[in-house]
Amino acid sequence: MKQRLLSLDVLRGLTIIMMTIVNNPGDWGHVYAPLLHAEWHGCTPTDLVFPTFLFIVGISIVLATPQKSWNAAVVQKIVTRTLRIFCLGVFYGFFSRIHMFGLEGLPLLGIRLVFTAVVVVVLFADYDRKWQFITALSIFLIMMILAFGGFEQFKSVRIPGVLQRIAVVYLIASLLYLRSGWVTQTVVGVVLLLAYWAIMTLIPVPGVGEANLEKGTNLAAWLDNFLLPGHLWATSKTWDPEGILSTIPAIGTGIAGLLAGTLLKLDIDKNRKAGYLVTAALAGIAIGWLWSLAFPLNKALWTSSFVLYAAGWALLCLALLFYIIDVKGYAGWTTFFVIFGVNPMVVFFFSGLIVRILNAIKVTNPTDPAGGEMDFVPYLYKYQISPLFSDPMNASLAYALLYLTLWFVILVILYRNKLVFKV
Repeated sequence: MKQRLLSLDVLRGLTIIMMTIVNNPGDWGHVYAPLLHAEWHGCTPTDLVFPTFLFIVGISIVLATPQKSWNAAVVQKIVTRTLRIFCLGVFYGFFSRIHMFGLEGLPLLGIRLVFTAVVVVVLFADYDRKWQFITALSIFLIMMILAFGGFEQFKSVRIPGVLQRIAVVYLIASLLYLRSGWVTQTVVGVVLLLAYWAIMTLIPVPGVGEANLEKGTNLAAWLDNFLLPGHLWATSKTWDPEGILSTIPAIGTGIAGLLAGTLLKLDIDKNRKAGYLVTAALAGIAIGWLWSLAFPLNKALWTSSFVLYAAGWALLCLALLFYIIDVKGYAGWTTFFVIFGVNPMVVFFFSGLIVRILNAIKVTNPTDPAGGEMDFVPYLYKYQISPLFSDPMNASLAYALLYLTLWFVILVILYRNKLVFKV
């Protein structure tokens, strides 16, 4: 396993741990407030999880590039990785819609697992770079044809998503880093945030009226529904929290990571470097908060103020970890977090997929023993975990922690065998 910045791996691990907990409560109706997203405007600790990971993506681009080079092979590698990450994200929507030969139940689950195995092998495995590109591009094209080609079972597959946004931000940030210095990157980031502010607050919304930042009627929602009708977040159906327009400021989050990574690479005293990190973090939080008075903090819209505010908190956490671990050398406690931090894409992809697989297994509903069935995960929570707790909030959290424990066991096995899977 190659040498890595330990504090960054710990921050990545903390982010993955938080993501796993907040995405997998036992009961969405009983979740502690800090583990929920803000209803609309505002910001909770949960809202900071995804931008922190995007911020880390930007830092990782810098630290993984000892020397900048620009040629066909480098660009192909970046594009290939982008396609691989994007396809993994889109595959979530396809998994539960795969139907063949009229099969149902476990036989159908077996077919879906076969398709999943093929996708995992070709998108995670390390083989000839040329063939990695060809297979990733082929899978992308097949998915797009199925989604937009009039096929009934795939006509409402979600196209945007978390992994998809990571892919786009990685692509733009990587190319920008290779072709520019930190000054240009700063200018591009500022322009993107100011442009998004202007677009969202000045341009009228077709069919609605004046510009607004309300749920479902803002310009970002209109553009999502106009370009990707039927292929959006199932909860809203008409807009997407990882939509098209809001990806513009998300690129700004990646650029903030590039700048932080450049600072981390400076050949200066570590104490001084930690001081710079804290100063930049506090500036980001302050500017983001002040901007929020005119352009509210909003994770679903990924507002420009949210970009600065979230990046500031991510950088502050990194600065504290950098000082404790890399400056003072207190690293004995970090292994648990590093175990989660070195295989993030494995958790990102399989965390949601495992739940889908388990829910494809049907069990007898205890309240309807005459033949009623229910999905395995709701059964496990309702009849095996929830009765152990008098407080439903604690029961819901306990389920999330149990799922986190399952992932810890999986990742420990990978870590001890020095298996790091990159897309």
